[in-house]
Amino acid sequence: MLRHSDIWRALDRLAETHGTSPSGLARRAGLDPTTFNKSKRLTADGKLRWPSTESVSKVLNATGASLSEFLSLMGEDRAEALGQRIPVIGYAQAGDEGYFDDGGFPIGQGWDEVTFPHIGDPHAYALEITGDSMEPVYRDGDIIVVSPGGSVRRGDRVVVKTTDGEVMAKQLIRQSARRLELASVNSLHEDRVLNIEDVMWTARIVWASQ
Repeated sequence: MLRHSDIWRALDRLAETHGTSPSGLARRAGLDPTTFNKSKRLTADGKLRWPSTESVSKVLNATGASLSEFLSLMGEDRAEALGQRIPVIGYAQAGDEGYFDDGGFPIGQGWDEVTFPHIGDPHAYALEITGDSMEPVYRDGDIIVVSPGGSVRRGDRVVVKTTDGEVMAKQLIRQSARRLELASVNSLHEDRVLNIEDVMWTARIVWASQ
């Protein structure tokens, strides 16, 4: 159940995350600067006053925050609520040079960032899916969060990058000292068997915005 204090806490934290005050946040969203002032959170007779859904929507549009990010800011535990900032790029960019090191960890410039609840891997990053090659599991515009520091086991969905720069999201069927066997998430695309020496890195998918 959403509580009055949760909503206002999330707005305060969203303002802090973007380096501004609640008044500055309201102004950035095109609202009256006093919209989110503490004096506006109760009526004259002491009743709870909630922010309108329109004002919250305008704030999310102005900051680029998603609804899930906003919800993650509601918790009483501040560190847990604020989550972690993780880098994000388009799926097509992942094959380019300069975004990853040889171990599959994000490096370099050109990354955007999103706020995401802590997942236990400070090196986690996100890819935005483009195209329909991974439907119906992942669709165009979906965000997948990848953990390069996590262990990979049979049955996991993974992102694999080859030494030729090809990037693919598959399901791990089997990994041996010589080969990596992968099943396609889209039945219209073939399964793949790769020689280990042709694989630059493999990282587990830990979350998807489906």
